[in-house]
Amino acid sequence: MYAIVKTGGKQYRVSEGDVIDVEKLAAEPGDEVEFPVLLISDGSTTVASPDALEGKTATAKVLDHHKDKKKIVFKFHKRKRYHRLKGHRQNLCAVEIVKLPAA
Repeated sequence: MYAIVKTGGKQYRVSEGDVIDVEKLAAEPGDEVEFPVLLISDGSTTVASPDALEGKTATAKVLDHHKDKKKIVFKFHKRKRYHRLKGHRQNLCAVEIVKLPAA
């Protein structure tokens, strides 16, 4: 059984017990958060209707907060002596999917 959940402007395919990294959430480690469900499938039945999924949520437990690997942002204009180098590390939150709604 799996579900498609939405958080941080992105969609994730999850099953119970999965640990995923999502954009930072305003929750402390150990707290439970809920994500809206966009699709549920149990192998034989798939439910994707917004009317049938209204109010259904997937429950997840926050494990920790951390930063992603550094992404390099490099700007360069040839023959103009222009170059800029910056790095960016996104704040992430590791969550474990505890419970999915029934299909």
